[in-house]
Amino acid sequence: MSSTPLSGTERTTLRRGKEKGRTDRRHLFEVLGAAFVCHLGVIVDDVPLVVPTIYGFDEQHLYVHGSVASRSLTRAGTTVTATVTVVDGLVLARSLFEHSVNYRSAMIVGVPVVCTDPGDKLAGLRIITEHVAPGQWDYARRPDRRELAATTILALPLAEASVKMRSGPPDDGAGPDAALGLWAGELPLHTGWRAPVPDPALAAGIAAPDHITRRSGAAAG
Repeated sequence: MSSTPLSGTERTTLRRGKEKGRTDRRHLFEVLGAAFVCHLGVIVDDVPLVVPTIYGFDEQHLYVHGSVASRSLTRAGTTVTATVTVVDGLVLARSLFEHSVNYRSAMIVGVPVVCTDPGDKLAGLRIITEHVAPGQWDYARRPDRRELAATTILALPLAEASVKMRSGPPDDGAGPDAALGLWAGELPLHTGWRAPVPDPALAAGIAAPDHITRRSGAAAG
């Protein structure tokens, strides 16, 4: 992925916590690559809605999908915001005021494009699928013409984005609260895939494919 400067527009310039900001585009891709759910902020009937949805991305766009009946996915021509947050742990300080969270986050602002060409829609769906479950695009049945027509794909440009990250211990280790004699530190958070659970309707003898067992760590040694 490209390692170029992030945009510095009025909407993506950090006002607070500037020391947590990252200006290299590789940090944007790091955050996007570490998660697969974003929160899409849209205005629908003059009401702000924030919709959780899975995504995929390439060097130019963030892709989201849903039903053609979804009001949140009819935002072509209007500005939306997508945010992605990865929580790495709690920061437990000596004072409640100094408690924090170690995290990596990205905010993308822009006007999405609705993919209408069937080839573009398939390409967007492939990017989403391979980001969420690598290998699944070539394993499962792909969308037919009817399913494709019932699906909306939005491509949100990555041209305007900001990234913030925090890591490390509490900030009060050198302050007067250090004399309180209280424990302080980090409580790291780790998430991981567990062993796959087969569909109860699955016919006997159908094993989970290699790309699923490898990801879950359930592959036979």
